[in-house]
Amino acid sequence: MNREAIEGMAEERCDVMLYVQHLLGIGHIRRGVVLARAFQRAGLKVVFVTGGLPIGDLGLPGVEVVQLPPARAQDETFAVIVDAQDRPIDEAWMAARREQLLDLYRRKRPRVVMIELYPFGRRKMRFELEPLVAEARRADPPALIACSLRDIVNRPERPEKASWMLETFRRDFDLLYVHGDPAFFRIETSFPEAAALSERLRYTGYVTEAGRVLPAPKADDPEAGHGEVIVSVGGGAVGRHLVEAALAARPLTVFGATPWRILIGPNMPEPEYRQLAALAPPGVVVERARSDFALLLTRARLSISQAGYNTIMEVLAAGLPGVVVPFAGGTETEQTLRAERLAADGYLTVVDEQGLSGESLAAGIARALEKRTTNTREPFRMEGADETARHLQALLAAPDAGTEATPAPPPASSLEQGA
Repeated sequence: MNREAIEGMAEERCDVMLYVQHLLGIGHIRRGVVLARAFQRAGLKVVFVTGGLPIGDLGLPGVEVVQLPPARAQDETFAVIVDAQDRPIDEAWMAARREQLLDLYRRKRPRVVMIELYPFGRRKMRFELEPLVAEARRADPPALIACSLRDIVNRPERPEKASWMLETFRRDFDLLYVHGDPAFFRIETSFPEAAALSERLRYTGYVTEAGRVLPAPKADDPEAGHGEVIVSVGGGAVGRHLVEAALAARPLTVFGATPWRILIGPNMPEPEYRQLAALAPPGVVVERARSDFALLLTRARLSISQAGYNTIMEVLAAGLPGVVVPFAGGTETEQTLRAERLAADGYLTVVDEQGLSGESLAAGIARALEKRTTNTREPFRMEGADETARHLQALLAAPDAGTEATPAPPPASSLEQGA
């Protein structure tokens, strides 16, 4: 290889390759974007790899974003993965995408490969993640392999799957960044086996952009959010029932004459979205999810939403009353566990998804307004993105960085090490 080619490869090398595969909602990719921004602020060169359906501008100027051929879950069971044309993925599709990912790794030669959720989820993506990890392990020097994990794991019903998660992590991964605060929720509560990973586990705090300058309002709608009730259903793939309940609940509440704004993510099919928009009475705006969502919450009177990680963090940071309807489809337990813990501590009001109606949602809104002042302190640390970036920066700055497959972490500073 000539000198120019070698120098070109050196210039292309990145510090962190961050892989995120969202299959149903958009919470995973939104959390990944916040992490990527923090890494960039810390001076790390980042390549952001996304494998789900595109969701528009990610707001990552200066970060290289690589969109793999998109895949999503056919439904909430996650049993079947389909491509952008809704066809079940086959061996040829998997082989082509796997080679694209491996080629990207070889060109970028990242010092850190960070994979969101896997191996504690995304088993369907093993066809490309197992080869990626193996390639990174064979590198000279080998890349550090890290898992980026939210605070709660959907523990599989079958013990052998939990054992596979544990064994795969112990064999292939160096670090487990848990984006939560153990003072609020320890990962062992949802996944007891994590106690065996204490030496590689680090709590970062919750990944939010709390305290940062919020996105500017839309130029054509500068007053949006003021005095409104904000209803949001994340990616929108499983949000129709909540939207219908919200429309039915409005006239039954003290907010019957208040403007309501219903935000629906990109994963709700356009015909279904238009049907719901057509049901909106005067005083209710139905639109696609907005980049200024966090700003709208700071102006609103009430939030009604599902109970995804990102939305709950933004509601808490905004300090307004929140009513949440945790998604509990398939084997999902994560939203319910987090929401019930926050409700018990007086931060939110939970309405059951089972039997959800206009009447039950209106009753939940009334309860939320009654107890809105019961707990106003911040429930946990919310600087998880910056803490993760600082820890990675310290690892990569160490004199022996990249010389061992499993480097010893530096002192935790404000990070808490597990167990």
